[in-house]
Amino acid sequence: MAKALKAVGSLSAFWFILPCLLTLTFTSVYPVSFGLIVSMTNWNWGNQFDFIGFENYLGLLSDSEFWTVIGNTITFSVSATAIEIALGFYLAVQVDKLKVSTELIRAVLMMPLMVSGIVVALMSKVMFDPFLGIINHLMRVFGMGPSAFYGAANTAMPSIVAVDVWWQTAFVFVIMLAGLRGLPNDPLEAARVEGASEFMIFWKISFPMLQPLLLTVVIIRTIDTLKVFDIVFGTTGGGPGLATEVVQTFVYRTAYSYQQIGKAMATMILFSLLILLISLALQSLQRKVESS
Repeated sequence: MAKALKAVGSLSAFWFILPCLLTLTFTSVYPVSFGLIVSMTNWNWGNQFDFIGFENYLGLLSDSEFWTVIGNTITFSVSATAIEIALGFYLAVQVDKLKVSTELIRAVLMMPLMVSGIVVALMSKVMFDPFLGIINHLMRVFGMGPSAFYGAANTAMPSIVAVDVWWQTAFVFVIMLAGLRGLPNDPLEAARVEGASEFMIFWKISFPMLQPLLLTVVIIRTIDTLKVFDIVFGTTGGGPGLATEVVQTFVYRTAYSYQQIGKAMATMILFSLLILLISLALQSLQRKVESS
């Protein structure tokens, strides 16, 4: 009798999760499967839809432009994530020390998060304009020469990284401030009673307890920056040349400008595998930190 009731309960649970499984299949499994199929064809948005096997993949792996794009994407992701984590964490620590109300400070720091990526890109494009932009105007006031920013190969990528840092540092700040405010107070007070300095309390007690949360933020920001599109598309479009071309803009240009859908899909499949490997590596590191 008990086994029968257990079987009925399991069947009821299955019917409850069935809508979720069907939705997941339609929104995830089907697009991925269709993308894999298209990546092995020469589809050009028209009647040309011939199966060519792994030709797109082999062509990409031997294409220097593809590797340049991958390098640009990783460069942007590592630079933006590292600066945002360091700056956001520092701001959270400093704000947490304040004895006055911090609601206004938090609201001001969170304002950039309320703006969409394409709007941030267009705003920065105006601010960095070589002739009319406020940034170059201030540089002239302080006796510094004007900069092309987005128009020069050596400054375009740092400019985009700076814009993303301005936009997304608040995300790291909010999460880490919440983590600091949620730490148990007893170990901290015990260390103060023992005469430990504030720096040693932070480094030996607070920081180790925050490491799992910090790694979670690193994973989120790394994946998010690897998928960058709107800022690059709205500012440089991937230029000048290939200086700021990232995977998402490369795929967009390949699919819609060159009409090479199969190659674009193959690029996304390879890039998805790269993101998966990076995510697994970071999650493995997170598990080691949590278990230590």
